[in-house]
Amino acid sequence: MNKIETYKDIYADLKKRLRWKVTDTRSLMMIASLYVMNNMDFDEDRLEEVADHIKKEVGFFTTLHSHQRYIFAAMLYTRFQHPEEKVTDFIQTYKALVDEGFSMGAYTYISAMVLINEDGNSEAAAPRAMEVYKKMRKKHFFLTGQSDYPLAILLAQRTHDVDKLIDHIEFFYERLNQYGFYKGNDLQTMSHILSLVEDVNPDELVTRCTEISDRLKEEGIRSKSMFYPHIAMLAFLTNGKDHIVSVKKIHDTLNNDIRWQKDMNFMMAVTLHLSDQIENSSLLQTNLSTTIEVLIQAQQSASVAAIAGATAASNSGD
Repeated sequence: MNKIETYKDIYADLKKRLRWKVTDTRSLMMIASLYVMNNMDFDEDRLEEVADHIKKEVGFFTTLHSHQRYIFAAMLYTRFQHPEEKVTDFIQTYKALVDEGFSMGAYTYISAMVLINEDGNSEAAAPRAMEVYKKMRKKHFFLTGQSDYPLAILLAQRTHDVDKLIDHIEFFYERLNQYGFYKGNDLQTMSHILSLVEDVNPDELVTRCTEISDRLKEEGIRSKSMFYPHIAMLAFLTNGKDHIVSVKKIHDTLNNDIRWQKDMNFMMAVTLHLSDQIENSSLLQTNLSTTIEVLIQAQQSASVAAIAGATAASNSGD
């Protein structure tokens, strides 16, 4: 409950402080979650300072010059002790990805953010990430696009045999479809996330996903395709279906305070609950906490990219 109350308080503060600078409620929700999941105190002035520093370092006609810079500022601030010093690495990594063939825009900025979390030369990972992405796209040409960049980055860091990885993803995609999950981009993302699990039998993971989906329906939460990635996240827990009651309580609490965002509230409920499980590591299998941390990072990246992409599409339409 402390995490939930902290999350709501930070969201309320952000809404007051940035109401004329960040108009998308989901962006404010994402920023608030970053502070809570990283156990960081919210400092409004420092967020503004980092956001202003980003704005000064980039060109006028870029994603980072828009209000989306506040999301990236929050990601840098909650992950690095000296966030301003990391802005240069962030931009250089972004340029390396673009040079390798990734499209310019929000999804590639998110991918760069994922890479600079790793130790060593983040720019050197760009060629391998593109190799993974190209083979994803070869398998599902019409489903694979820029929104798959962040998970391609994460998957490229987790395996050495790309062909086996693609086969592993395809197994989940086809088997989950046989069990009632609808084919499409959300199922592909779900398959990508499940492929991050290294020490659990793939059939067991599929079983967990179907059980979680059934339990959601029993609790009155329709298993929408947009929730597929979050079902996969819960499948990292051995008894994921038994956590649905707790997730629903968080979901209901958030719905009471942040209305008109029920879908986003569900995604936040899953993330906040998993974050709590990491801190109570005794509840998890050995070494699972580290894997879930990577998973939350993937979820954050995908969510931020989706928000940024939707905003960009809306602006383009205008």
